[in-house]
Amino acid sequence: MSEPRGWRLFECTLSAVALLLLLPLLLILAAAIRLDSPGPVLYRQQRIGRHGDPFWMWKLRTMTADAEHHGPAITRAGDARVTRFGRLLRRYKLDELPQLVHVLRGEMSLIGPRPEVPEYVALYTAGQHEVLEDRPGITGPASIAFADEEQQLARAEDPERLYREVILPEKIRLYRAYRGQRRWSSDLRLLGRTLIASTTWSPGSDQRHSKR
Repeated sequence: MSEPRGWRLFECTLSAVALLLLLPLLLILAAAIRLDSPGPVLYRQQRIGRHGDPFWMWKLRTMTADAEHHGPAITRAGDARVTRFGRLLRRYKLDELPQLVHVLRGEMSLIGPRPEVPEYVALYTAGQHEVLEDRPGITGPASIAFADEEQQLARAEDPERLYREVILPEKIRLYRAYRGQRRWSSDLRLLGRTLIASTTWSPGSDQRHSKR
């Protein structure tokens, strides 16, 4: 595993403190989601974690409750399935906050490759499976590099093909290059850049992660 020594204790402590401090905000967001559109507060989707083990990843719901039956698995900018309040959640990445629970449970890390759905992991080459040796992360180098992913998909003639053949391989390449030189300093810089990006959104720089 490539994470720095002592990182696990640090991220568990940080996640626990963050969840405690953010509890009032989470309750407000949950109420706003219920008022904005019918359906559950949380959305879950099966993702592939460390060693290829599947797990159910939770996010605050940003789309209509039946969105998976009315469109593709990836989300482009301007997708009509995204709710009004969901656009705000996605803009500032607040929908990712429940994943701090996954960090505490050991299913995810603060830093790592974003967990993909099984259909995309099935496309990995033998070399690309290297990223499954680490716990998937809430953020990582690809999350920063593809901050405008939804915009790229919106401009594509075939968004699904663009994701499979261009974006996904590049995300994997970025993390494989990063994992070989992970240090406390580099991970802390990534966390800082993620926090800055989530609070300095501007049009054309939407959510870093396009799938629901």
